[in-house]
Amino acid sequence: MKKYKSIFFDLDHTLWDFETNSREALLELHTAYQLERKGIEKHAFVAAFKKINTGLWHLYDNGKIKQEVIRLQRFHRVFQEFDVEAYDLSLQFSTDYINQSPKKGNLLPHAKEVLDHLHPVYPMHIITNGFSEIQSTKMASAGIEKYFQSVVTSEKAGHKKPSKEIFDYALTTNNLLASEVVMIGDNLATDMGGAKNAFIDTIYFNPEKIAHGEQLTHEIESLIELKHIL
Repeated sequence: MKKYKSIFFDLDHTLWDFETNSREALLELHTAYQLERKGIEKHAFVAAFKKINTGLWHLYDNGKIKQEVIRLQRFHRVFQEFDVEAYDLSLQFSTDYINQSPKKGNLLPHAKEVLDHLHPVYPMHIITNGFSEIQSTKMASAGIEKYFQSVVTSEKAGHKKPSKEIFDYALTTNNLLASEVVMIGDNLATDMGGAKNAFIDTIYFNPEKIAHGEQLTHEIESLIELKHIL
């Protein structure tokens, strides 16, 4: 097995359990905002958010919209799904969601165990397209900031995954060569595609066993498999 000098990790959906943390925050805010009185059932609300948020992030990752569109539009569009026109309310809801969701500390199965295993051997770094100001909150809430030497965000690098430049930025700032690192992430387009653009080896985290035709260095269904690869 190839020996690497360092490891790059994606954060959301790879280590930090976005779905669980997001759902907890959404349900708390649904109650606080008494959305049931507006005819918005809580589970339908969570489902609508997932659909719209995923779609907006896909557009952002593909360069079709700016990041601020996600902040300003996603909850407005969610409310519209229930025929509720309340833009000012949606902006306040968005602010509260961005404040509360990152404070949730749920990790994906085996994440902590694997980080404990890797940390004594590898310097590790996060590469994320997420909002810069909340990544440290997420990591602190989950108790994983100690494992990582740096957090490279798209805002900091001036480029976002799958751009080669964000990976080049991470390599340069950490005095690494592409051949010395491996990228671990859940997104074929941004994480795996971006790493391949930068000639970096890949480990695709695919817990849902999504079929694809990409050529990857490794593919795993559980993070625990990293203990056998690295």
